[in-house]
Amino acid sequence: MTLEVAENWQGTSSDPNDEQFGHVIETTSLAEASEYDAVIVGEPYDGAVISRKGAAAGPAAIRKSLAGTKSHHFDAGPVSNIGDLGDMVIPDGSVAAVQAAVREVTSELHAQDALPVFLGGDNSLTFPNVAPLVDDGSVGVINFDAHLDVREVPETGPTSGTPYRQLHDAGLDGYACVGARHFETSTAYHDFVLENEGEVVTAEEVTDDPVAAIDRALSALAHVDTLYVSVDIDVLDAVYPGSSAPTPGGLSPGDLFRAVRLAASDDRVAGFEVVECAPPLDENNRTVDAAARTVAHFLVGWSA
Repeated sequence: MTLEVAENWQGTSSDPNDEQFGHVIETTSLAEASEYDAVIVGEPYDGAVISRKGAAAGPAAIRKSLAGTKSHHFDAGPVSNIGDLGDMVIPDGSVAAVQAAVREVTSELHAQDALPVFLGGDNSLTFPNVAPLVDDGSVGVINFDAHLDVREVPETGPTSGTPYRQLHDAGLDGYACVGARHFETSTAYHDFVLENEGEVVTAEEVTDDPVAAIDRALSALAHVDTLYVSVDIDVLDAVYPGSSAPTPGGLSPGDLFRAVRLAASDDRVAGFEVVECAPPLDENNRTVDAAARTVAHFLVGWSA
């Protein structure tokens, strides 16, 4: 599989004092990735979505929104030294075949010094995004998500609901879902997580105290050497409709941003993704803008 180079980033402001992500992110290549602190990689794929498609358009829309987002955070200052490797050229074929092809690229990415930031794309690619880390050592995932995504893999192949079951089967050492919604997951899948010593922190608990919620998730993953942070944008409330499965009772963007910054600040973090952002299903770019700012908050939390 190859990477298709992204267009050069540009800011949208004419004010020379308005530094935006579009001014500080640079187009680069895999050979030069290690020159950056973090590198963005798009995964324009939604072939495994269980419900509503549209996530294949996520990477381009998130980039556009992020380009016009100012780079300054009041507590941590500006974000800098970020590269963009472009989009993976996703092959035709079954979901399993796509996962295998993506895994070849992510194995190379994780071998670089730069931290990979994946823009999805659907949740099925979480498996190849994380699997190379599992191959190399003790890994845990913090999954910001309305759902647990530990469905059994059907005979027809993986879906956007199976990545964490696949990762458990591959040797994942820890799992914490943050923002899970009541009445969105079956008892059998909740039991599976608990039987495998995972943690579930509900959306209500995050809303009550984001700091305590992340402390609980990190405590459940204290035994792993490496962390991967995943954000399924359907963790937001249904008033942000640009995802494959929006439902009531989710997080506000502010609570998500704070929680993601806290998770990102852990020294063990080795990768990040935002998945299931579906611009064709959005209204007034609300969900896309929230996804882009989630990336910004992760980067500032990780670099602080």
